[in-house]
Amino acid sequence: MKNDKSYTVDEATKLLENYCAYQERCHKEVEQKMYDLKLIPEAKEKIILHLIQHNFLNEERFSIAFVRGKFSIKNWGKQRIINELKFKNISPYNINSALKEIDENDYLQSLEKLAKKKLPLIKESNKFKKSSKLANYLISKGYESDLVFKVVKKLLKIS
Repeated sequence: MKNDKSYTVDEATKLLENYCAYQERCHKEVEQKMYDLKLIPEAKEKIILHLIQHNFLNEERFSIAFVRGKFSIKNWGKQRIINELKFKNISPYNINSALKEIDENDYLQSLEKLAKKKLPLIKESNKFKKSSKLANYLISKGYESDLVFKVVKKLLKIS
């Protein structure tokens, strides 16, 4: 059964207010939701304006929440966070100001903790292959390669 219900502007507005109130959203997510609801362009503009004016939609707040969540819960590095935010069409200004939420010491501790947790799981006797696998894993989590190599070197005591 396909959902072909059509919404009035007021109904769609209420629906999208709830959508935004449930968790922080970016414009791209809201636009996708409106596309799914098959709203006409005039209604979309009116609703977006309403959501911004009533503070349901705030890209700066979204960016900060996104950075905090992905860093503290998923242990993502800055590179991965930046790429995801760019994919969501977040402005460079908002990306940079949101990244300031990450404390540099916490960032380095998180990288080290992640490396220490992953290291025993790598079943590899060759030290260099092991270090390569660990480094690739940490880089895939979005950490900067220069930081990754310092941590890997330190953990595996590679000179």
